[in-house]
Parts: sequence; structure tokens; C-alpha cells
Amino acid sequence: MPTGGRGSDDPATGMYVSRSHVLPARFRSGYAMTERSNWTGIAFGLTIACYAAFQQFKMPPALPLMLEAYSYDSRLAGGFMSAYAVAGLLLSLLLGRTIARRGAGMPVAAALALMTAGVALTLVLPQSGASVLAGRLIEGVAFTVLAIAGPVLANANASEKALPLVVAATAAWIPVGQLVAVGAAGPAFHLTGWSGLWWLGLLLTGALALWLLALRLRGGIDLGGQQGETDKPTRSDQRLERTQGLSLALAAAVFMLWSGQYFAYMTWLPQALVDFGLDMDSALLGYAVPIAIMLPSILATGRLLQRGIPIGRLLVIGLGLQAATWGLVPFAGADAFGALTLGLYGIGAGIVPTCLFAAPSRIAGRGQANARAFGILMTGRNTGVLAGPILLAEAFELTGGWTLAAPILGTITAAALALSLLLSLRLSRTAPA
Repeated sequence: MPTGGRGSDDPATGMYVSRSHVLPARFRSGYAMTERSNWTGIAFGLTIACYAAFQQFKMPPALPLMLEAYSYDSRLAGGFMSAYAVAGLLLSLLLGRTIARRGAGMPVAAALALMTAGVALTLVLPQSGASVLAGRLIEGVAFTVLAIAGPVLANANASEKALPLVVAATAAWIPVGQLVAVGAAGPAFHLTGWSGLWWLGLLLTGALALWLLALRLRGGIDLGGQQGETDKPTRSDQRLERTQGLSLALAAAVFMLWSGQYFAYMTWLPQALVDFGLDMDSALLGYAVPIAIMLPSILATGRLLQRGIPIGRLLVIGLGLQAATWGLVPFAGADAFGALTLGLYGIGAGIVPTCLFAAPSRIAGRGQANARAFGILMTGRNTGVLAGPILLAEAFELTGGWTLAAPILGTITAAALALSLLLSLRLSRTAPA
């Protein structure tokens, strides 16, 4: 490997990184790389992210029971998931800048208060679809804060050596939150019906508020806020910012398409399994299969990234696997072949978000990607979250069934695959091994 000259070896990955791969000051992280990881800070960041995912994904397991009890319109019910994305689209970039400048402490505290208000509104007026939608919108604002603050805090408290594995753990926040929701759903539904997951959400909110208070009183973790705006970009910096900004935008576009099909699938999968003749417990088990498989897939992808396998290459493999899976879905049923498609989907669904969450750090060069970069990435993700569940609900209304689901979601995944090829080419030029 060449050393010196135009670049140097990255001690975290063993890869050669060109100097052109380092972002100008406006994109670089304001967090200083530490020689030792602060695992308390990493744990808190990962926990608030997983908690946010639980709050979002408590809806799909409960949706069949809520539809039966309150007869919501299916388009409105699709909006219960998409509502989370509205706040993300409006606020992700602003929150990214705010957290980068002022730290995550106060935004996280405000998010926990908002989450409490949104959950309470649904518990008080579940019979009103408009009230449930309003509650989910309020929760979505809180989610937007936590979805940026969680990964940023985990990255900020990681050493350079631990960063690739922390990035992989960061990518696991969605499936971990989903598994908590589906794991708690059975006991909660038997005890209190659909509302059990909302009561559990309130308990978790209180526990996290106490943890945050203890951290602020004791100190000892990096809550951010050190990033300055004093560096005036040069012309070369501005050209570099445009080049790397295009890579971030392309990663966000891939995330948009992938999230659209993923959230459409995961929102309606329990209801689709019930419609295919499974009972509620069996439907929850089927829903859990791809989520459970995602976790080892995420960890394996993290190890491959740590060993220097290019992000773009793994991203193309993951999206190719998922696109192929959608071609098999029309031939699957409630049988072993159906379980196989769920498993293959889960493998691809673990590879893709791991690569996408690692992309800001790789695009920004050595060190942790800052809150601004995560804000760009999450804007793309939230666009997909907004459109996907509603699009699939509209297709269901038009056909009265799920016949269009696989062709629509397969086409979206194929488009994401095409964009990932372009992103892979750009990354190979800016960070050659």
C-alpha cells in the first residue's frame, strides 16, 4: 500500500485513504478522536436510538388489533407509520446543525417530553383516527431528534479503533427496536390489548429520562456541542465540499428508496400474514423472522467493513439480494419457501443499512461523521418512510389484496440498486484501497 504523498493508511480499517477523501471543515466532525472508547456514552447513544425505533415500530404489531377495534381507513392507518417521516423531512437538517453546535443533552430531554405527549394522546383518544395520527406526528418529532442524536453520540464516544464496530451496532438500532416491540407484543396484548405497547413506551421514557439526568449531573460522556464555525472554507475546500456533498446526497437517495420498500413491507407484513390465514401469534412470529436475521447480518457486515471491504461493494450485494428476493415473493406462501424468502430478505436488510450508516464516516474521511452528515442521510431515509407505507396502502385499496406489493417494492429496490452502483463508483474514486 502506498503511504505518504496523496494519502496515508487508515489505522482503523487498514485501508489507504487519499487526502481528497477528507472533508472541509464545514463537514468534518467537531468531535476529537479519543484513544479509549467511553462505553457509557456509546451505550446511551445506542439505547436512545433503539428506544426511538421501538416507539416507531410498536404500531405494526398492534395495527391488526386496532383496525379490528376502530375500523380505521387503510390509507389513514398507513399514515400512522409515515407520520414519523413528516417531522424528519422538516427538521433533520436543522436538528443536525443544532446538535453539532450545542450538543445533544437538551434536544434529547425535549424529545423524551414530546414522546410522552404523543403516546398519551393515543391512549386517551384511540377511537379517533385523527387523534392517533396527531399523536404519531408528535412522536415523530421526538423520533427525529433521537434518530440523529443516538448515532452521533455513539460515534462521538467511540475511539478510532472501535468506530467500525460502533457503526455496525448503530445500524442495528432499527431491528433491535422492532424485536423489542414484537417480543413484548404477545404478553402485552394478552394483558391489556393493543395499548400494552404504549404503556411500555411510557415506562421506557421515564427510565431514559432518569438516565439522562444522571449523566448530566455526573458528566463523563461527550454530549457534543464542540463543533465550531470559525474555519473559512477555501476554494479547494468548496470544490471538495461539493464533490463529497454529492456522495452524501447519493447515499441519502439510496436510503430513501431502500427505506420506502422496507417500511412499507414492515408496516403491513403482520396484516398481510393475517390476511393470508395466519393467527395473530403466528403472524407475529413470521414478522420477527427477517428482523431476527438482520442482527447477525448487521454484525457480520460490520466485521467485513472493519477488515476493509469497500462499503459500495457490500451495498450492491445487499440490494441485489433484496431485489432478487422480491422476484421470489409472488411464488411464496405460508410454507417453508415463504420462510426462506423472509430469511433472504433479512440478510439483505442487515447489509444495506449497515453500509448506509457507515457511509457518512467513510465519505467524511477518518474520524466520526458529524451531525450534519447524519442529518442529510436521515432526510433521505425519512422521505422513504413517508412514502412507502402509504403507497402500499393505496395499492391494497386499488386491488383489494397484496398482488401488487412485490412488483412495486421490487421495482423500488431495483432503483436503489442502480443508484448504489453509482455511489460505489464514486466511493472507489475518493477512497481507493
